[in-house]
Amino acid sequence: MTNNPLRRSGIGLGKLMFYTLVICAAGVIIYNYYKNNVADYTFIPEEMQVTYVPSNFEFDTDDENVLAVINNPHRYHREFDELVYDFNLSLIYHVANRMDFPDSLKSQLETEYQKHHPYLKQLYFTDFTNIRDTSANLYEDWYENGNMSAVEALNEVGSKYTCFLVNHVITTLLKVDNGTITAKGRKIDTPCGIAMTEGLRPLIKRLQDKAAIEDFARSKGLLEQRVEKTIAELGTYEIRDKKGINKQLQTKVWGFEVSSTDIEVSAISILKVGFKLDQFFDMKLNSKNKTLVVTMPEPTVLSHEVYPKIEKLDIGWLREVANSDLNANFNILRREFRREAFTEEVALKSKQQAMEIMDMILKPALANMKTEYKLVVKFKNVNPVREAIENIDDSFSKEKAEIPF
Repeated sequence: MTNNPLRRSGIGLGKLMFYTLVICAAGVIIYNYYKNNVADYTFIPEEMQVTYVPSNFEFDTDDENVLAVINNPHRYHREFDELVYDFNLSLIYHVANRMDFPDSLKSQLETEYQKHHPYLKQLYFTDFTNIRDTSANLYEDWYENGNMSAVEALNEVGSKYTCFLVNHVITTLLKVDNGTITAKGRKIDTPCGIAMTEGLRPLIKRLQDKAAIEDFARSKGLLEQRVEKTIAELGTYEIRDKKGINKQLQTKVWGFEVSSTDIEVSAISILKVGFKLDQFFDMKLNSKNKTLVVTMPEPTVLSHEVYPKIEKLDIGWLREVANSDLNANFNILRREFRREAFTEEVALKSKQQAMEIMDMILKPALANMKTEYKLVVKFKNVNPVREAIENIDDSFSKEKAEIPF
């Protein structure tokens, strides 16, 4: 009976099935382990796998100085560039620390970033100044939003370029295959995600807290100061407009509306556009070409008067209206007036009017000269950074155009 071949085959088959089950179970356990601990968004050759480790973002700077720089980017041009350089480099180092880069790669980070800084500082400055209307600083301070709007503009520009920069530098140093990476460890995220959530957002939050305090102090300071200064302005265009805004503030208990407040605010706006001749004004007589060349700055907003009026204020029985509710609506109206009024078309009409005024003033003097001279009016951008961008050579422009945003 012990030599029965069927029994021997049965025992072998049972062992085979047991071993197969053990191997399958081990395979499932190993698969689940790596599935939970390895990022599934990337791929790198096995010898280049990255292990994420804890690290604290380090960017030591004086928040008060940062607010001063972003509030006056034209005045503190060099400091603005330094801020962009230091912050971007800190972000890159932080991502490298989290990804546990060896010292050999960390030593190349600054050199790699320096390849991108020349065009990035121009992009940061141009976009920031386009978003941030620095000629409206006085109004923003009055509505306790001067520093806060500058911080919001910095956040918008930083969010636009941070991911591109960090991904480009990191993938270049890692020599990533097909633009992907594999990572394991704790708090796994993309390099972009780490830079945004652990670097940019904490800085913006810190600046917002500081900005709220500074805005309150500056707004109150406007009541105590009297400023007198000389000006040289040529007003050439005026726009008048009227707008209104409605807002409803609701009070809810357990998800049910129990009280609401309706606010309706209207305002008229008088915006004057022209030229600040104290910034730049030049007049040259060219005897060779028989021309009198007058150079003026680009047109800008000289003054903006907004007269708000409360049309409706229906306060609910459980809702109190705070000062910030009304001030926020007033400031929204002011911004909309300014955004819609000062357009490229208005700037062009201002230039045309300026040329007519110069012609009216100077033509009689030119007519009294023995030789006939022709009047030429030009407009100069007094922003040196914008001039630098416009004068970038063709090769650099082509290189910038190829950057994949």
